[in-house]
Amino acid sequence: MRISLEQWQAFIAIVDQGGYAQAAETLRKSQSAITYSIQRLEQELDLKVFRIEGRRSVLTDAGEALLRQARQLLQQADQIETLAQGFAAGWEAEIRIAMDSLFPAQWMLDALATFALEQPQIRITLSETVLSGTDEALLKHEADLVISGRVPPGFVGDPLCTVRFIAVAHPEHPLHQLPTPLDTRDLRQHRQLVVKDSGTRRLDAGWLGADQRWTLSSARTSIEAACRGLGFAWYPHTHIQEALSQGLLKPLPLATGAERWVPLYLVISQPNHPGPGIRRLAELLQARTRDPSLN
Repeated sequence: MRISLEQWQAFIAIVDQGGYAQAAETLRKSQSAITYSIQRLEQELDLKVFRIEGRRSVLTDAGEALLRQARQLLQQADQIETLAQGFAAGWEAEIRIAMDSLFPAQWMLDALATFALEQPQIRITLSETVLSGTDEALLKHEADLVISGRVPPGFVGDPLCTVRFIAVAHPEHPLHQLPTPLDTRDLRQHRQLVVKDSGTRRLDAGWLGADQRWTLSSARTSIEAACRGLGFAWYPHTHIQEALSQGLLKPLPLATGAERWVPLYLVISQPNHPGPGIRRLAELLQARTRDPSLN
C-alpha cells in the first residue's frame, strides 16, 4: 500500500474546504487531479472515505477515523521538514543551560516558553547549579549557555541582572526577640542555613562560621526550613516574596549587612561560534530581565 502525502493532503482539504472544487482551489490543482487522488486513495485502502448525500461529499465512518490520523501524519511531516530546514540553517539540535540557582526560575521559564514557540524542535537541558558548580559546567564543556555569579578566566560574559539578598528568619525566631540592631556576634549564636555547592570545590559563600550550620542541597528546602524557624539565612528577594507576604519570614534588623547584592552574568561557552538558537535564547533572557513590568 503506497499512499502519498499529497493524497492525504487532498483528503483533508476536501473536508476542511467543503468540497472537491474548493479543495482544488486551495491546493492550486485541477478538480480532476483532486478527484483522481481520492480515487487512488480509496483503491489503495479498499474502502470508501466519502459517500454522496445529495450534491455533497460526506465522510464515511472509516473516513472520520482516518481523518484524525491523516492530520497527525501531515503535522509530523511538517515537523520533520521544519526540523531538517533548521539543521540546514545551522540551528542546534539541543541547547544545554547551566543556571545558578540564584536566578529566578520563573524568568528562565518565561524565556524558554517564548523560545519553544519559535523553535519547538530544539531540545533543552536545564541544570540548576550552585557556586562553583556553574563554573565547572563551563570548564567541563557541559553547558552551552550559563548564568553565573562570576565569569571564569578564559570566558567573557554580559551582565544579566543583580540579585538582592535579604537576611531573614521566622518572625518567632530567637533573633527577632533580641535588642536591635543585631550584629554578626548575635548571628553566630544561632543556626545558619546554607545551600550546598553543587561543584567539587565546596565553597562556603556567605557562611559566618557559626557552629550551628545546616547545609542543604536545595534552596527550596532551605527556605522551607527557615519558614519553620529552624535557622536564619540570606535569600534572594525574588525567591522569598511569597513567604514574606505570608508572614512566614521576616527581615532581620542587622546593623550592617542586612542586604547583599550579587551580580549575575550570561556566559556563552563558545562566544566565537554560537549557534542561532543559543544567540536567540540569550536575547530572550536579556529581554526578560530588563522588563520591569514582569519582575
